[in-house]
Amino acid sequence: MGIGNLDKFFHPQAIAVIGASERPGRIGTALIHNLIRGGFAGRLLPVNPKYSQIMGLPAASSVGALEAEADLAVVAVPIIQVPDIIEQCAAARIQTAIVISSGGKETGEAGRMVEERIRLAALAGGVRVIGSNCLGVMVPGAKLNATFTADMPNSGNLAFISQSGGICTAILDMSFKVGIGFSHFVSIGSMLDVDFGDMIDYLGRDPAVKSILLYVEQLTNIRKFMSAARAVSRIKPVIVLKAGSSAAGARAASSHTGALAGEDAIYDAAFRRAGVIRVRTIEELFDSAELTAKQPRPAGPRLAVMTNGGGPGVMAVDAMVDNGLDPAVLSAATLAALNGILPQHWSHLHPVDILGDATVKRYGQVMEILAKEGGLNGLMVIFLPQGLTDPLLVAQELVKHLKGRPFPIFAVWMGGRDVAVGIQFLNDAGIATYATPERAVHAFATLVQHTRNLEMLKEIPPRSVRRLFFDRAKAKEIVAATDLVEGGFLTESRTKELLLAYGIHVNPTQAADSIAHAVAVAEEMGWPVAMKLLSPDISHKTEADGVHLDLRSEEEVRQAYEKIMAGAKRVNENARIEGVTVQPYLARPDFELLLGIKRDELFGPVILFGSGGIYTEIIGDRALGLPPLNGQLIRRLIEETRIAKLLTGYRNRPPIDMAALEAMLLQLSQLAIDIPEISELDMNPVIVKNGIPVVVDARILLRPSLKPSPLHLVISPYPLQYEVCTTTRSGLRLGIRPIQPEDAEIFVELFKTLSPTSVYYRFFQHMKSLTPELLAMLTQVDYDRHLALIALDLSSPKEKMLGVARVIADPDLSHTEFSIMVGDPWQGQGVGAALLLNLLKAAKKQGVEKVWGTVLRENTQMQKLGKKAGFALKFNSEEGAYDLTIDLVKAVLED
Repeated sequence: MGIGNLDKFFHPQAIAVIGASERPGRIGTALIHNLIRGGFAGRLLPVNPKYSQIMGLPAASSVGALEAEADLAVVAVPIIQVPDIIEQCAAARIQTAIVISSGGKETGEAGRMVEERIRLAALAGGVRVIGSNCLGVMVPGAKLNATFTADMPNSGNLAFISQSGGICTAILDMSFKVGIGFSHFVSIGSMLDVDFGDMIDYLGRDPAVKSILLYVEQLTNIRKFMSAARAVSRIKPVIVLKAGSSAAGARAASSHTGALAGEDAIYDAAFRRAGVIRVRTIEELFDSAELTAKQPRPAGPRLAVMTNGGGPGVMAVDAMVDNGLDPAVLSAATLAALNGILPQHWSHLHPVDILGDATVKRYGQVMEILAKEGGLNGLMVIFLPQGLTDPLLVAQELVKHLKGRPFPIFAVWMGGRDVAVGIQFLNDAGIATYATPERAVHAFATLVQHTRNLEMLKEIPPRSVRRLFFDRAKAKEIVAATDLVEGGFLTESRTKELLLAYGIHVNPTQAADSIAHAVAVAEEMGWPVAMKLLSPDISHKTEADGVHLDLRSEEEVRQAYEKIMAGAKRVNENARIEGVTVQPYLARPDFELLLGIKRDELFGPVILFGSGGIYTEIIGDRALGLPPLNGQLIRRLIEETRIAKLLTGYRNRPPIDMAALEAMLLQLSQLAIDIPEISELDMNPVIVKNGIPVVVDARILLRPSLKPSPLHLVISPYPLQYEVCTTTRSGLRLGIRPIQPEDAEIFVELFKTLSPTSVYYRFFQHMKSLTPELLAMLTQVDYDRHLALIALDLSSPKEKMLGVARVIADPDLSHTEFSIMVGDPWQGQGVGAALLLNLLKAAKKQGVEKVWGTVLRENTQMQKLGKKAGFALKFNSEEGAYDLTIDLVKAVLED
């Protein structure tokens, strides 16, 4: 069921209101009353004769009597009756239903089972459901109030989606006070069908929606959410308030990695990866909503502040620093202009303190000067009440001088009763108002983060010169030899063997089960050595006196072995003791790092990087990322930690080989992708000596995985299975593979080989170059919904792209649009045919049902290629182009 069905929730032509049969019920009556009061222009069809008596509307005797008459049902009956109602809706060809009824999973197992029956009935009947346990849906622009809340918000450009009906009513009431409006106001409830991913996809395509605000308690179908949010956050801000962020929600874990990767921190990592902006309080969510509703988004971080009191100006600057913003530095021309109109003892720097006796005229003059400051991204005007100046007159002056500027304006009228009239005037004029400078700065910083996210997307990742090879067969052999029924830690030796299969640099380690054996191993390795406890039952070896370093003789090895055995028995007398491990001792490391993996129930594997050693939990310096990672994402992950600054070199410590560290994290990411059985992996410490990172100690906990690779991931990884080699009819040897972000450079080189005609055929417009935004969109793809295959010339000494073909799918994969671009020197040599055939095969494997495309009438070569591949051609006289379609369910694709 596609997101196209969702339109009937928000733009229905006829609504069936289905209330309790025994009595009308307050909710059902309120629903009909609110639909009428809101001005709904379509047909209202109550399914209860008693509603007819109350409202004077004709009523249907049953849902079945409404066959093909209604396109939306609003259901307010006891929840136990809802599964039957949904089946009746399906029979009556009502494709959407809002289930107001409560009593589902929030009441326990019995309620959860009822919700499951509703879900299955909806799935079988092709009915999309919002709810249960929800307030309903409001669309002010369509005069639709399908809720039991009487007041409908003002019409605007914000979409608000909430799991909590109570939060909905609170935000609604606050919106009237400050004069902001909404395009969609949706209480999504239990999300037994329609969820946040569906709503983000739908609203992302609506040009009337400027920003999307979410109140989230828990996400379902994380992969769908991530895919939708990553796509939509590129074009409009998605701001989320996630409740339940306390440490009590994080479960205890058995390794450093598990202890550091708490649930809320993983949500943070997921939101960052998706480009979603997280706020922490309702106040912050509403402040962000007000700014996005009333003002343009800031293009950068330069915020100027003017104030008639020094204290609030200092508070504003402090808030900027706290939010990672650098206070604006005013130009010499601006300072000179201010000197010309302000008293001699004004602040002479930023923030601009125009003094406590500032008149309305002085406010206006300074506003005008600051508004002309080059490169300004926002202006905050602070007003403190004082007897000499009327706050309403200053508000009017602000609107006169600043309304309609290309950057956001913040009005901070501090006080209560004395400034209330001025605040109301500003709200009515569409100016964002805040009670304190800190709140205004935080709202500004929230929107700046979205701008920074977009800027990072434009960055072209450098091409890696390092080739990584993975022995997947060896790794899977190790996993297969492990008893996963109970789950358990691999030994250190076995763990390092698995890491070596992925090319991860480890310190050579050998097991020994006796003192004599340990001495023999040490002598073979060479002194000094390190010796560690080998036990699958004791995770933290230092707590059992199980780590002894810098051993330089047979006697020291003997003594260390005895201490290790005694310590292990003291900590856990029932522990299985398999001996010790011996490895070369790396003295005086430059740094100690922690790298790891934790498998989360919702988000799948999570990569962790940070400061290592025995105090890693206390230091708490770590960053989390979701695989798959690439070079660009790895660099950002490292930069989030405090130790990142040390890794560039500090005093007498040399810098780390950053390429080696990035490679290790990339290898770790691939391990997480390929081996879903990894529950926890702890590489601690990873010692850095002379710039080279090497894994000294590591443990892996394996447990059964409910999903195979790559379905255990919430972000689709690089689809290796679509890599092929082929030879065209003209003899060109091609390597065809999915595109990667690092291909941006060779994609630009391909674009340069296109003639103006070829560019027009592909993009339907004339273009001399690719913008950074377009280049990022074409190379940084979500493989779940956007698959691009590139053709590489295998005979070329350097990587050369000859062509690219792509399909961009609807979220449910029912329909996808295709396009092909082949460089002019290689057209007519079979490159396009090879790309199209492999693209259609890949799309079919991913579950795509239909592929379509538009080809200009003049592009006869593409028409022939499409026809040969099995597409049906139909001329569209309105567009002056051919529509090409192919049904992949029926198509037989042969080389």
